Amino acid sequence: MSPRSASVNEELRRRSKERLLQAAVELVGEHGYDATTLGDIADRAGSARGLVSYYFPGKRQLVQSAVHRLMHRTLEEALEREPRTAEGPERMARAIDAILGLARDRPVLMRQHMAGLLQAEVGFVPCPEQRRLAELLRDTVARHGSQDVDHDYPMLRALLMGAVFAALVPGVPMPVPVLRAELFKRYRLDWDMGVPPDAEAPGGACDTDLSRFFATGAAPGCPPPAAAAEPTDQSK
Repeated sequence: MSPRSASVNEELRRRSKERLLQAAVELVGEHGYDATTLGDIADRAGSARGLVSYYFPGKRQLVQSAVHRLMHRTLEEALEREPRTAEGPERMARAIDAILGLARDRPVLMRQHMAGLLQAEVGFVPCPEQRRLAELLRDTVARHGSQDVDHDYPMLRALLMGAVFAALVPGVPMPVPVLRAELFKRYRLDWDMGVPPDAEAPGGACDTDLSRFFATGAAPGCPPPAAAAEPTDQSK
């Protein structure tokens, strides 16, 4: 059997990382952060446990990257769904509804994410997933008519994070429609833009299958993930 090419090895590594991200989102959403171990994540992903540390410094960084992936892909899907539009107000409404929708539909996962951001030993960890999320939000602010994106993007980010936090505070959560109304008022958006609370969400109820957000299939010419060997570097 001939050695795999460098490009196939690279694709296997990428998909192995994708499986870890998806497994982290699923398990933390099901059981919470503390009850989820790196071993659990590796087992769900079908990966060797030592491979997790190859891609991520620790569990908190892995979970942050995984949640940022879910956030940026959810936001991207909302912004680009049919009917597609370039109108700034509609895109701002979709962005707000996408992020508030995650707080509503995935409270355990998003509560754990917010708690992680507030931990001093880790805090906010920039990563490719977070940067893509930032790019989408910056573009949303620009299309909405901002004359100073460098000022207005951090403000939007802070307002969204604050709204998610307020929706998830144990014991005293604020209703998502109330938070939505405040954000819509600030950005001068009509209530019927985006996905109003009393409207059916595109695609139906909360989708538990997250695989569309993660490229976890087999690389071309390789067996499916469950049967594939771990990525190797034939150049060594």
